[in-house]
Amino acid sequence: MSGKRALDDNRPSGEHNLVEWAKPLLINKHKISQVMDARIEGQYSKREAKRIAYLAIQCLSTEQKARPNIEDVVRSLEHLQDSNHTQINGHSSTTNSTPISSLSPSPLRT
Repeated sequence: MSGKRALDDNRPSGEHNLVEWAKPLLINKHKISQVMDARIEGQYSKREAKRIAYLAIQCLSTEQKARPNIEDVVRSLEHLQDSNHTQINGHSSTTNSTPISSLSPSPLRT
């Protein structure tokens, strides 16, 4: 989503650690765009960016039980990809994937 390395000493001060830099931005739906890779600008909707940010925040939870397992993460990403593909092609499709919204309540701030 960001295109940045997890640890990068070449980034400006305060941005060396991707998680520490991005987490406060990801929980604020008005700042998610600051995390997004400029190389993919225009290739996703604000709704998709919010869903990916929400999933990322879940994965970064300090509480193990609050983090989704990798299968749920993959299913959520596939669901998002499938729904995006459906919107592009203008037809509906069925999928057995777990929607991101069903994993747990959203931590995103308004």
